[in-house]
Amino acid sequence: MTLALPQEPADGVAGWAADLVDALGGPGAGLFVALENVFPPLPSEIILPLTGFAAGQGVLSLASALFWTTLGSVVGALALYWIGALIGRERMYTLWARLPLVKTSDLRRTEEWFARHGTKAVLLGRMVPIFRSLISVPAGIERMPVPVFVALTTLGSLVWNSALVLAGYWLGGRWSEVETYVGVLSKAVLVLAVVALAAFVTVRVRSRGTARHRRA
Repeated sequence: MTLALPQEPADGVAGWAADLVDALGGPGAGLFVALENVFPPLPSEIILPLTGFAAGQGVLSLASALFWTTLGSVVGALALYWIGALIGRERMYTLWARLPLVKTSDLRRTEEWFARHGTKAVLLGRMVPIFRSLISVPAGIERMPVPVFVALTTLGSLVWNSALVLAGYWLGGRWSEVETYVGVLSKAVLVLAVVALAAFVTVRVRSRGTARHRRA
């Protein structure tokens, strides 16, 4: 069955997503979501509401839409988890030591924070644009138990996916409106991350300049 989408997304990522759902149904949506987890520039705010709209049109069932998109999230997250596990703590410390403006103590404090709050970070991070993919890497580096990681990822992904899939299901022909609102949230998160990074760099540069001045 072909999706009768308003303003048919024939080109770009949206067109590719529509083709996948058309051709493969739920597994196609799951494949796209898995790729989106590994390559965050692929937007979940397109494929998830689009899948929900497809469910509303009878292309697949709503249960199938939620199952396959959540499975795709878990598969993609596991790929990044194992990348983090392959990097490991020793390599991470070696790479970290080569970076400018950071200290080994920064990484150690980050590890300590993850040891205390890692479960919450993985669970809630699955609902935050951009970080929903990246959080899998430190979980792998710190070797969070795989069953725990899978359980937290499944639950967090199910909440996020359900919100966007159901939005597309209920909005029907206006499914693309979801992309607009989630896109604003994604940009806000990115801006906050850039501001935080800029503040960190500024403080670190100033502290190094002060330390050199005192030594002089």
